[in-house]
Amino acid sequence: MRKIFCFLSCLMLLASPALSEDTIKLGAFFDLSGRASFIGTPSKLVAEMLVDKINAEGGINGRKIELLMADTEGDPAKAANIATKFIHKDKVVAIVGPTLTDTGMNVKKIVDSGKTPIVMTVGGDPVIMGGKFGSFEWVFKSPQRSKIAVERLFTYLKDKGLTKVALLSADDGFGKDGLRWMEELAPAFGIEMLVKESFGARDTDMTAQLTKAKNAGPQALVVWTTGPAGAISAKNVAQLGIDLPLFQCHGLPDPKYIELAGPASEGNRMPATKLMVVDELPDTDPQKAVIQEFVKLYVEKGYDKQFPINTHSGYAWDAIRLIVDAIAKVGTEPEALRAEIEKTQNYVGISGIYNLTPEDHNGLDVDSMVMVQVKDGKFVLAD
Repeated sequence: MRKIFCFLSCLMLLASPALSEDTIKLGAFFDLSGRASFIGTPSKLVAEMLVDKINAEGGINGRKIELLMADTEGDPAKAANIATKFIHKDKVVAIVGPTLTDTGMNVKKIVDSGKTPIVMTVGGDPVIMGGKFGSFEWVFKSPQRSKIAVERLFTYLKDKGLTKVALLSADDGFGKDGLRWMEELAPAFGIEMLVKESFGARDTDMTAQLTKAKNAGPQALVVWTTGPAGAISAKNVAQLGIDLPLFQCHGLPDPKYIELAGPASEGNRMPATKLMVVDELPDTDPQKAVIQEFVKLYVEKGYDKQFPINTHSGYAWDAIRLIVDAIAKVGTEPEALRAEIEKTQNYVGISGIYNLTPEDHNGLDVDSMVMVQVKDGKFVLAD
């Protein structure tokens, strides 16, 4: 009799919703160390913040989310190993991350063969481009495409009559992606690139490239990179006494940029998410209330003290929401989940309003971005 009772008790425990078997496992990996940890670490905090919020509100149709976190260290090989573990050992339903374009590219084949949806938080477009870049059937991304950022920048340059530019771009995947789109889109906007110079993403001096750029006689300078290199280029411009407007890319709207560049950042302009200037948005903008709620929660957690709000802050939030909203509708079967994420329409997120299609696994348009400038040590809408 006692054996029967124990057997029944074990069955009841196995059926209990409190056990991990009834949770929905999501894998998340970011640069928690390495050159992009200033983006990856707050991405981790935001991911945990949102999962805690969803779980506190009852989870997804009554099921809690179990978030498995890992550090890619900015290493494409390590990211590939983590993705493999997530899929085949941990049996996650979907993955969020990583942080860098090159790292994301190393994960594409793994999620494709493992048939596991991933919403990446990388800047470059190749992760969701096919052809020579490989299948993107299982890959989505929450940050704006580089193409969209270039279109926003070129629209502004054209409106200001700044049609002759000199370009400096990093030699990594993100920099090459920006260069590719600028070369392709320049003719349509009447933009002439007088000179194109490259530099290493970890370089600490760009004076040689900037001197060549200045000598070409441009009306404006454009720099396409992320991290400290952007601030270094701004300081080099000031040191060389180059009196030309400086435009950075959409990866740099961050108080850290102003801190690193110092007075050299004043007047610098760049495309950004609306998150950077939420208080300047009209009340009619459907994103305003959503962003303000996000900022309120972020500040209440105290994250802003170490990691002030920047253009990257909402990427992990939007990535998880795209996955969670799809799970709520169709469950966790891989093919159904992938297809449902691809059908996302009118999701009002932190970084924009998402409308995905089979051809566009990002779903953000030019209107999701604004041009900002540094004024008195703060980001404001550009004049």
